[in-house]
Amino acid sequence: MDRLELVTRNVEEVVTMDELKKLLDEKPHPTVYVGYEPSGNVHLGHMITVNKLIDCQKAGLNVTVLLADLHAYLNRKGTMEEIEKIAEYNKRCFIALGLSEESTRFVLGSSYQLSPEYEMNVLRMACETTVNRARRSMDEVSRDAEDPHVSQMIYPLMQAIDIAFLGVDVAMGGIDQRKIHMIAREELPMLGFKSPVCLHTPILLGLDGTKMSSSKGNNISVDEPAESVAKKIEKAFCPMGVVENNPVLDLFRYHIFIRYPAVTIERPEKHGGSIEYLSFEALKGDFAAKKVHPLDLKKAAAKYMNMILEPVRKRV
Repeated sequence: MDRLELVTRNVEEVVTMDELKKLLDEKPHPTVYVGYEPSGNVHLGHMITVNKLIDCQKAGLNVTVLLADLHAYLNRKGTMEEIEKIAEYNKRCFIALGLSEESTRFVLGSSYQLSPEYEMNVLRMACETTVNRARRSMDEVSRDAEDPHVSQMIYPLMQAIDIAFLGVDVAMGGIDQRKIHMIAREELPMLGFKSPVCLHTPILLGLDGTKMSSSKGNNISVDEPAESVAKKIEKAFCPMGVVENNPVLDLFRYHIFIRYPAVTIERPEKHGGSIEYLSFEALKGDFAAKKVHPLDLKKAAAKYMNMILEPVRKRV
C-alpha cells in the first residue's frame, strides 16, 4: 500500500484529492493534525481518527494532536480543572491505541490560544464570518445546537486559527467537522495563512444501529472491561446478510482489518469449520451471501476488539 492509499483508506472525503497528491509528492513529511475535546471517555468514535493518524505516521507524515481544552470549555464540557485531567487521560489512551509517543506532538490548546497574537487573529476572522455561518458550522458538534451560546460561535473561528498556528498541512476530523474546515480553507488565505488539505472520516452508527451516544449505551469506551465489550457486541444490530449500516461489520472495516492482515472467524466443524479472511471485502462478501452467521461474526469481533483494547486497559 503506497502513501496515498494509506492516508486515504477508510476516509469519506478528501478536500481536495489533487492537493493531497501534490502535497505528498512535494513534501517528504507533511504535518497532519486532529483536535480532540477532552470531555469524556475515549470511545470508538475517537478511534476512527486515531487509526487514521496511525496510518499517516506509517505514510511518513508528522502527527500533531491538539488536546483542545479551551474548545471543550467554550462548548460547556466542564471546568478547566476537570478538562485538564481528562486531557491527560486522553493522551494516555491515544498512545495505548498505537500512536507513537516519540513522534506525536501533543499540544494543549491553552498553551498558545491565550496569546495576544492568536486572539487578534480570531478577532480578524470574526470580522469576516457571519453569525449564521458560524452557527451552521457548529450544528453538528455543539452541545446546545438549538440555543447556542456566544462561546460556541467563537469555537469554529478558533479551530480555523488553530490550523494556522499549529503550522499543519492537513486538517483531519469526522465529516461533522466539514463546515468548520471549509471556513478555514476559505478564510485563512485572506488572513495571510495557507489553506489546509482536509480529510474527513465517516460518522459511524452505534452498536444498536442508531446514532452513537454514550447515554444510550450503544458505544464502547476504549478502557471498557473485556466482558462489557463482548456483551455489547453480542447484543449489537447485525441482521443476517445485511452489510449496509451494519455496526459489527464496521468494527472489522474501521478497526480490526487495519491492525490484523488476516482475521479468523471461528466456527464448529459442523458449521463448516473456522475460516480465515485476508481482506474486509472478502468477509463482507461472505456475510452478504449468508455464509457467515451473525453470532460467529460477533464473537470474532469481540475477540479482536478486546485484543486491540487490552493495551489501553493496562495503561489507563
